[in-house]
Amino acid sequence: MASLSSLASAHLLAADAPSNPWFTWQYVQDNKDAILAALQQHVILTAQTIAIALLIAFPLALLAFRFKRLAGPVLGLTGVLYTIPSLALFAFIAPINGFGLTPRTVLVGLVIYALLILVRNILVGLDGVPDEVREAAQGMGYSRARMLWKVELPIAVPAVMAGVRVATVSTIALVTVGVIVGYGGLGALIIGGFQNNFYRAEILTGSVLTVALGLTADLLLAGVTRLLTPWSRTRS
Repeated sequence: MASLSSLASAHLLAADAPSNPWFTWQYVQDNKDAILAALQQHVILTAQTIAIALLIAFPLALLAFRFKRLAGPVLGLTGVLYTIPSLALFAFIAPINGFGLTPRTVLVGLVIYALLILVRNILVGLDGVPDEVREAAQGMGYSRARMLWKVELPIAVPAVMAGVRVATVSTIALVTVGVIVGYGGLGALIIGGFQNNFYRAEILTGSVLTVALGLTADLLLAGVTRLLTPWSRTRS
C-alpha cells in the first residue's frame, strides 16, 4: 500500500501541465494506489470512530436516562466538547495524548465530536418509549435489564440509528481535517491539491470521493435501520 505521506504532492504538477482541468482520468490512473490508500484510511477511521463512540455513548446515555439529574451535565459536557473547533482540538490533542502523530490522535478527536450526537439520540430514543409499554412489561414480570434489551431498545432503534447516521456522515467530513496531523484520509488529496499549485483534479477527486463516501454510508445505514425495524415496513 502506498505511503500516505506521498499524497501531499501529485505526480502531475499543474504548473507543468498545459491546462488545469477539474477532472482528468489520467490523474486517477497515475495515482490509483495513493487514492485507494487515502480512501481506506478514511473508511477505517470513520468505522473505528463510530464503534468507539457508541461504546462510550451508550452507558452515558443510559446513566442519564436512569438518573434524570445527570442528563443535563452529561449533555452539557458533550455539548461543550462538540463546540471546540476541530483544527484547535486536533492540534491540542497531538502533543498531549502520548501517541504522537498517529491515527489515534485523529481518532480521539473524532470520538469526542461523535459523542454528543449519539448520546442525545440514544437518550431521545429511550425517553420516547411510551409509559404504558413499560407498565405492560413490568406487569409481565420483566426485570429492568430485560425491559431495556427486549422492550426499550427495540423501540428506540429509529432514534438511535438516526444518530448513528448523522454521526457517521459528520465524521466522514471531519476526517479530512485530520490531515493537519498527517492522517486525514481523503483530506490529504484535497490539501495536497491546494499545495500543488491549486491542482484541480486532485482537489476534486478528494472532495467527490468524500461526498460519495458519506452518501454511501448514509444509504447503507438507512438499509440497516429498515432491517432492524421490520414493523415500520409493515406499517408503511
